[in-house]
Amino acid sequence: MTKSKLLRMDNVGIVVESLNETIAFFIELGLKLEGRTMIEGEWAGRVTGLGNQHVEIAMMVTPDGHSRLELSRFLAPPVIADNRNAPVNALGYLRVMFTVEDIDQTLDSHQPTGRPVGW
Repeated sequence: MTKSKLLRMDNVGIVVESLNETIAFFIELGLKLEGRTMIEGEWAGRVTGLGNQHVEIAMMVTPDGHSRLELSRFLAPPVIADNRNAPVNALGYLRVMFTVEDIDQTLDSHQPTGRPVGW
């Protein structure tokens, strides 16, 4: 059996419309807000290829402390696409899955539509 080269999964990133509401949803699931900050300037844009960007991010950590969920709200440049209605066979991010005790109660207690605002 060969040894895996993968040591751990550090994070998954999601671009959201409403950072406050999405943070609240994940806190309700049991994740903890590890930190929140603004990332801006051309140096950050060189990493993403977006030029001079202004992004508010929040890092959520799972209860076991092993994985993180990075939430980003782009202020500049503006969001150019909305993949919430993309078909499941579209390229890119599709899902992040968690196990909860009662999915119906979890979704109903957050929003009547059962879907976090800003997704």
